Amino acid sequence: MNRRSFLLGLPFAGASFAQPAFEAGVAKRIVTPDPLLPVSGGMGPTKPSTSKLGELTARCIVFRAGSETVALVALDLLGFPSVLADRARALVPRLSPERIVIGSTHTHSAPDCYAYPDGKGGHTGSLEYMDFVAKQAAAAVNEALDKMQPAELRVASGNAEGKIAYNYYAPDLYDRRASVLQVRATDGKIIGTLVNYAVHPEVLGSELGIVSPDLVGPLCDRIEQAAGGMALFFNGAQGGMITADNRDLDRIKDPLRGYWNDARTWEECERIGGLLARESLRIIEKASWQASPPLEVRSRMVRFPVESDDLWQVVLHSPLKYPHGDDRTVTARINLINLGPAQMITIPGEALPNIGFYLKRKMGGEHKFLLGLTNDAFGYILTKVDFAGFPRYDYVSRVSLGEMTGEILIEQALDLVHGR
Repeated sequence: MNRRSFLLGLPFAGASFAQPAFEAGVAKRIVTPDPLLPVSGGMGPTKPSTSKLGELTARCIVFRAGSETVALVALDLLGFPSVLADRARALVPRLSPERIVIGSTHTHSAPDCYAYPDGKGGHTGSLEYMDFVAKQAAAAVNEALDKMQPAELRVASGNAEGKIAYNYYAPDLYDRRASVLQVRATDGKIIGTLVNYAVHPEVLGSELGIVSPDLVGPLCDRIEQAAGGMALFFNGAQGGMITADNRDLDRIKDPLRGYWNDARTWEECERIGGLLARESLRIIEKASWQASPPLEVRSRMVRFPVESDDLWQVVLHSPLKYPHGDDRTVTARINLINLGPAQMITIPGEALPNIGFYLKRKMGGEHKFLLGLTNDAFGYILTKVDFAGFPRYDYVSRVSLGEMTGEILIEQALDLVHGR
């Protein structure tokens, strides 16, 4: 056989088998409990549920560039501790644990996944449900990995205008910026849209006894209807108390202090979620597409002292058996993700807005994402000067690991940013 005949006999002679420069994949699972379970708005008694509005979901988007891959999972839950997230990670053998980032939207209309002690020798959650969510989160990651395809990326950030959020403690002191990331396939169809914005999804709240993703459900629905693909939401630095602006301005409750009664309806969830969806799509609309954005993932385990007696009791007595140190410490993972013009930092709890502003000011990247309640959910995160600083912060200080939590977070996050 001559050389020419040999080459003609090879399949796809001369074809390139190079890996695409950038790939993305998405997947979703429903995690609404059936039958319904009580809902939790935080530490304390749960509220029996009688109905549902929308579906609780586990949504995953995976990015790959070169040899680097990262999966981002958003769960419609109040919080998802690392001990449960690690169960999910163990079911995804194709990725190392530090490359599976799991966050919670912080809806106050979902079952307890902390297993808070109830003071009677029991707890407030369903261990069976928690295990179910971990398995569904893993299934979403595995499916998203299976559905990876060549993609392009665009990223933008800007103020989300309109009556979406406000600071309940001081109305104007909140971050109006939404950071938005979108990926599309080579045929131009949108694969996924990620929205990062600081707001408590508690339009309905736990007191109504309704299982719901709250405003996040309509947010994702409207984006998917308008743009296609799958949408997911990561909360930002919304602690203490950046909440949905469902104030009924015609029904003032305390004129001296500036408090209004709230509209706690599904229609208000649809209004706020729909408005944030429209603003997010407006913000991303004119951003340029990148065919081969670089991807870098860094992470570190960070130790936090636990000064709060309330939270320490949860650590010691929850049946989830939270890992902890004999020196009264807990450990959480912090991730830094650089993706094209975006830089993302994960926050293992509810950071107050001044921490969010400071981190964004010191971060690199053109567009900054703060992924709150991600990789863990250790209560409120305050700076030492805010901790127990005045009566309004009594509750957020009590439900915080301690006065150094914010200082440690800032130092460790910025060390990751600067490669230290």
